[in-house]
Amino acid sequence: MIRLSVVIITKNEELNIGRCLDAVKNIADEVIVVDSFSTDNTEQICKEKGAIFMQHPFEGHIEQKRFATEQAHFQYILSLDADEALDETLEKEIIEIKKNWQYDGYTSNRMTNYCGTWIRHGDWYPDVQLRLWDKTKGKWGGTNPHDRFEMNENTQVKHLKGNILHYSYYTIEGHIKQMNFFTSILAREYVKKGKKAHWFKIFISPLFTFIRGYIFKLGFLDGYHGFVVNMVSAHATFIKYIKVRELESKN
Repeated sequence: MIRLSVVIITKNEELNIGRCLDAVKNIADEVIVVDSFSTDNTEQICKEKGAIFMQHPFEGHIEQKRFATEQAHFQYILSLDADEALDETLEKEIIEIKKNWQYDGYTSNRMTNYCGTWIRHGDWYPDVQLRLWDKTKGKWGGTNPHDRFEMNENTQVKHLKGNILHYSYYTIEGHIKQMNFFTSILAREYVKKGKKAHWFKIFISPLFTFIRGYIFKLGFLDGYHGFVVNMVSAHATFIKYIKVRELESKN
């Protein structure tokens, strides 16, 4: 049986981290929590639940998760965010995989709980995530704040049953606040990479984002919160591009 390191990054996650740690207690051989200097009870909760807790300055989501992975003692990694957990089906899948590891990495669906409602359609589901992998077979990449572990060429990945449960936002206000924060990070990254915000993108991309998620991907089936999610996503697309344009004009 392989030994599994669970790696998590945190910053003021006292509302979520206990649930996350409880969700992996039956599968983790160690839990590494890398914290960017929380001021709430995150550290106390982690230590009470037996996690290895360390603090490290936050330089970006990709950089922080790369550092956390480097602290793991074992070759096989499960990476979770503090506001995530595993459903029973996925937990059982991982237990069986530990007994007979056959692939280089494993993906699973992520289902988001938004203000008490599970979002089962639109751009937010199934939201396939690669979170279980052999750390020698890839590296962290993506564009901050959207990190992802990128597998090497010629590696094999299998999709698992079950869901990562994502407890994203407890209020719409919190969603909008986070959207504003993330779009600022994305805009800076886009400008660094030379991406442009043409008028076409500013006008058309938000409309396309809403129609794709709400109509074509059946987001309307999630009711009121499905509408809110897709409207905020469209608004985020608009805000991202006008922030890019603003930064371009300053430069």
